Amino acid sequence: MNASTSSKFLSRRTFLKTSAGVLSVAGLAPAAAVAAQAESSPWPPQGGSLLRNGDVILLQGDSITDFGRKRESSAPNDQPALGNGYAWLAAAQLLVEHPDAGYKVFNRGVSGNKVYQLAERWQADCLDLKPNVLSILIGVNDIWHTLNGNYNGTVQKYESDYRALLQRTRQALPHVKLIICEPFVLRTGAVTDKWFPEFDSYRAVARQVAKDFRATFIPYQTMFNEALKYAPPNRWLADGVHPTSDGASLMAYQWLRTVAGKG
Repeated sequence: MNASTSSKFLSRRTFLKTSAGVLSVAGLAPAAAVAAQAESSPWPPQGGSLLRNGDVILLQGDSITDFGRKRESSAPNDQPALGNGYAWLAAAQLLVEHPDAGYKVFNRGVSGNKVYQLAERWQADCLDLKPNVLSILIGVNDIWHTLNGNYNGTVQKYESDYRALLQRTRQALPHVKLIICEPFVLRTGAVTDKWFPEFDSYRAVARQVAKDFRATFIPYQTMFNEALKYAPPNRWLADGVHPTSDGASLMAYQWLRTVAGKG
């Protein structure tokens, strides 16, 4: 499986439809997006899929994936356990569209995590679950916590930690299908010019790691940059880092588009 990116992003019309189309599964579609929806978005997109019936699908990362999931609930396909963000929205759409596929979807994102903290809990929160499909979104805290003085990190440490984690994963789960999600920010709220150009180096590492480990790559920064054509940054990322409901909807759409089939 080669690292892949999508060169086609969403038109203004599709951006508006996406918020309604994905969020409506969870009953969360904002009124403005629903009003803008001219027709139903086709799903799943036409094309190949990484998924097979019976797959165990694990979404891993930090608060963006966590998004308020309930730790006391560990069962697959359970809304409290999947949180309220893109992981839940993607899982809900997937499960509704494919009720007989036997998918088991887990969310094990933990707020505040950096790559080394994923590694500390990797056995219980990844390897023991034996996922067939593993999606990882990590990196924003590796730079953010350095900028605010709470972590002594570098882009080199981010890369070495990430490579070690994926090497360990490949050894334990040689047939796992890896999805590497690009870390992303927008200039609003907590994100100022001091993040750049260093943040772009973290993005580049994620892309290169995906290529080297033959993972599918989801270019979320490119997606959010495209979204700025249609609305200001705080429409998509409340503080420059954490998605709004509209931002989470776009993420879920892009995740499904990449993992479940290309439009």
